[in-house]
Amino acid sequence: MIPSADLSLLLPTGPSVAQMVSQPQPEESVQEADTVTLDCTYSTRDTDYYLFWYKQPPSGQMVYIIHQYAFEQQNATNDRYSVNFQKEAKAFSLRISDSQLEDAAVYFCAYSGAQ
Repeated sequence: MIPSADLSLLLPTGPSVAQMVSQPQPEESVQEADTVTLDCTYSTRDTDYYLFWYKQPPSGQMVYIIHQYAFEQQNATNDRYSVNFQKEAKAFSLRISDSQLEDAAVYFCAYSGAQ
């Protein structure tokens, strides 16, 4: 049996990288092995772009998690991470399944034009 532990997932407030990106949840606390969803909304007039999720653990190093291309029909997945991309609503959520202690970090949603 895995002991239960609280994880803190922090999200910076306000715009992140390029265009306008917002993350409304300042902090999420979850139990180990739970599933958590982190929300991100963005604003752009571009039609061709990428959205990314990164995390910054206590070590300070930025770690790439997952990305989604605007014209990709299927939501991206990467191990325990998956996204819910809603292009019309301009929403890009990160879902972390089976959360673990190493998931405790600051999470960043980022935008990049596809040039």
